[in-house]
Amino acid sequence: MWDQRYSDSEYAYGTQVNDFLKDNYHVIPQGKILSLGEGEGRNAIFLAKAGYSVTAVDSSIVGLNKAKRLAKLNNVTIETIHADLADYHLGENQWHGIISIFCPLPSSIRQSLYSKLHRSLKRGGSFLVEAYTPAQIQRNTGGGKNADVLQTKQTLSSEITQLSMVYLQEQQREVHEGVYHTGLGAVVQAIATKVG
Repeated sequence: MWDQRYSDSEYAYGTQVNDFLKDNYHVIPQGKILSLGEGEGRNAIFLAKAGYSVTAVDSSIVGLNKAKRLAKLNNVTIETIHADLADYHLGENQWHGIISIFCPLPSSIRQSLYSKLHRSLKRGGSFLVEAYTPAQIQRNTGGGKNADVLQTKQTLSSEITQLSMVYLQEQQREVHEGVYHTGLGAVVQAIATKVG
């Protein structure tokens, strides 16, 4: 599905950074960032331009190839990894930051992945996530109709247990990211940090 979505010459979710990430990336210490489900590269390129060493992991090789092209156009370098997050190894004590921006994972895969965040982050490292909530299903502004891949304050609180939650908020906001995320969206945002 994702290879097909990214096969068009245009960027499905645009080339501009996600607003939540743009407003909060500074909480991540300078260093190495892992972007989960990065797709076509818009967030990775923004972070690389801000001086981070960025690794983009995604199950779509088509999306990652477009990310490489976008990086070249912006005179930055990113590392890309073609992998399924269901069995991707996050590493240990490796990342200053991990981001998940509208990465719709089935709950079983998401829970397994989130349980490894503490081990994979360096001390002081942060996890930033923005996702659609189940309220989004009633809209036609993006996010699909599968409730299992959507998140809430409650799911994030219960799944991110070993990190210190710095920020956790559900809200409605205008999302304008390409043709697939456009209009008023129901989102949940979180920032969590490894303190020990």
